[in-house]
Amino acid sequence: MKQSQRRQHLVVLLLSIWLPSLLAQTTPSVRPSPTPTSQSPERLKFRLSGHPRKHNEGRIEVFYKGEWGTICDDDFSLANAQVLCRQLGFVAATGWAHSAKYGKGSGKIWLDNVQCSGSERSISVCKSRGWGNSDCTHDEDAGVICKDERLPGFVDSNIIEVQVDERKVEEVRLRPVVTTASRRMPVTEGVVEVKYKDSWTQICDNGWTPKNSRVICGMMGFPHERKVNKNFYKLYAERQKNYFFVHSVACLGTEVHLAACPLEFNQANATETCPGGMPAAVSCVPGPEYTQNRAVKKKLKTSQSTVRLKGGAKPGEGRVEVLKGTEWGTVCDDRWNLQAASVVCRELGYGSAKIALTGARMGQGIGPIHMNEVQCTGHERSLWNCNFKNITVEDCKHTEDASVRCNVPYMGFEKTVRITGGRSRFEGRVEVLRTGANGTQHWGLICGEGWGTKEAMVVCKQLGLGYANHGLKETWYWDGSNVTEMAMSGVKCTGDELSLSQCQQHKTVSCQKSGARFSAGVICSETASDLVLNAPLVQQTVYIEDRPLHMLYCAAEENCLSSTAANANWPYGHRRLLRFSSEIHNIGRADFRPKAGRHSWVWHACHGHYHSMDIFTHYDLLSINGTKVAEGHKASFCLEDNECQEGVSKRYECANFGEQGITVGCVDLYRHDIDCQWIDITDVKPGNYILQIVINPNYEVSESDFTNNAMKCNCKYDGHRIWLHNCHTGDAFSEEAERKFEKYPGQLNNQIS
Repeated sequence: MKQSQRRQHLVVLLLSIWLPSLLAQTTPSVRPSPTPTSQSPERLKFRLSGHPRKHNEGRIEVFYKGEWGTICDDDFSLANAQVLCRQLGFVAATGWAHSAKYGKGSGKIWLDNVQCSGSERSISVCKSRGWGNSDCTHDEDAGVICKDERLPGFVDSNIIEVQVDERKVEEVRLRPVVTTASRRMPVTEGVVEVKYKDSWTQICDNGWTPKNSRVICGMMGFPHERKVNKNFYKLYAERQKNYFFVHSVACLGTEVHLAACPLEFNQANATETCPGGMPAAVSCVPGPEYTQNRAVKKKLKTSQSTVRLKGGAKPGEGRVEVLKGTEWGTVCDDRWNLQAASVVCRELGYGSAKIALTGARMGQGIGPIHMNEVQCTGHERSLWNCNFKNITVEDCKHTEDASVRCNVPYMGFEKTVRITGGRSRFEGRVEVLRTGANGTQHWGLICGEGWGTKEAMVVCKQLGLGYANHGLKETWYWDGSNVTEMAMSGVKCTGDELSLSQCQQHKTVSCQKSGARFSAGVICSETASDLVLNAPLVQQTVYIEDRPLHMLYCAAEENCLSSTAANANWPYGHRRLLRFSSEIHNIGRADFRPKAGRHSWVWHACHGHYHSMDIFTHYDLLSINGTKVAEGHKASFCLEDNECQEGVSKRYECANFGEQGITVGCVDLYRHDIDCQWIDITDVKPGNYILQIVINPNYEVSESDFTNNAMKCNCKYDGHRIWLHNCHTGDAFSEEAERKFEKYPGQLNNQIS
């Protein structure tokens, strides 16, 4: 009886769920329209195009059946934009545009009369007239404006990149014709070849100009072109069979891709494909970073540039920063485009810009924003030669910092290293290619002794895998391989090298633990955190406190006092403490998490919380010549989100053994009045000093930029009071200003001008 009742209840429950959905599906809509398309969402690609625009807005284009096309604005709605923005990786839509606001597209108009409810996972399941069925023109191309917040899992934003007709030019290369040149990297000279239908073809050099060469060199990662020996290539061409696919090229010199230049293609029935001409050949001038000339490299180190890239994982990419006076600042992304980005790239010794990024996609900068609405022709030698507007307070925020990815020369570095045994392509045991005395090549391991984050940074960069998450000294937990011999030891890198071969290493392998389980490993990541200290806050909150010893037992237990405190007459007397607040921002693209897992955190009963890092910051007071006169060992009390910028939620909290870390866009605040937030200056004599604070000093946790981890201030102490001035992060000033800071003779009085 009970079993039959249960069955009846189950039937009623199923009907109550199924019947409304059935009715909803069979009820006709107010305006009948064709059924949804059958194209699965996984096979579609989307991009934002047109101009002028930011990275989160533009003409919506869909890649379907091997071709990019647009969407007509008939019946377009905010609900349609919601679906499309999510497919582009944004959390939501804030608006949409009609009548080709971002310019007219080309090619197919793939969709028309699209009607979404807003909850669909793909535009392909929304009602429409069907793929390719439209009565619109490109004057009706629809656009979307997305909320500038990314969905979890989407690493990069939509990017402003060169959009060319892929049917014209698939790929371009420089083919060296001298045997020795083909083995030397990078290839700076050769015959220009274009890939067409899986074959490499040549370009006729009739009417070839230096502007064409400039575009080719820019694509290859070189800033400038130079004259080529045409007689040599003419002799070479006479002995070769050539197929001329492109008849003529007419570049302006500002294009970032050959396919953006006006091209004429040879006709299949032409009797002569290149009358009186020969294959176009180009010679390029490499930038200082890639030149073989040591004198040029030395000059690079001593010269002061007015532009730099920060926060990038690979060579030639990063947030654009410019030097104005003695202070570095960022560039606002309003009207940021490929022409301006290319000026930056060439100024730094790279080629043209591959893509221009907006919306702080290489992390947010700090300090001033020097430029807005930069407009370049592409011929300028410096970004400062372009037209731009000065910034007002209302114009821009650091969430709008502009970034670039430049074309860089191909060096083949990825062929000499690999990682194996990991759970994904981003992690594994490091193996390097070595050439023996007899010329044979074999793979070998790297000794894990002394291996750390900076060495791992070079490996991840060399393999194009982004930032280093961890540098591992032991790799016994990963699958073994047939490579068991140690090939490198004593590896020490600065993190700026392009490959491991450029790092310091032992001439002869010397490794105490030589088993494969003790070989070096890496875990790479596409994103990384970036911590920076609020320097003005330190300067504003500094003061001196004479604290009684009976209130310092906890501090003494945690080594927060100078060594002479052990000889004091406890609990009588006091210690003189230099106190200040420190506010640490995460301006990167990934949360800052302690290296150690929760199982290894140390409980400190005295302060009533867990320490997740042995050393999180160093506080030092230095003499003018750099000698330490006092220091503060600051363990991480806990890493948590105290304040976050608008739209960012707190994730980390120390209470109740909570997860520790600093979220992107949040700050961890250590107030001046908490324990150990000081330097013990009891034994320091009056004088002029430098206060130095270094975050993450042992590089325990990976960051996209370590150069901004240090902060320095000029310090005046008269025995009773203290003054700080010129507080700044380590890379905020020009080199000249930094040298003046280091040589600062001290204040003649206590009046700080």
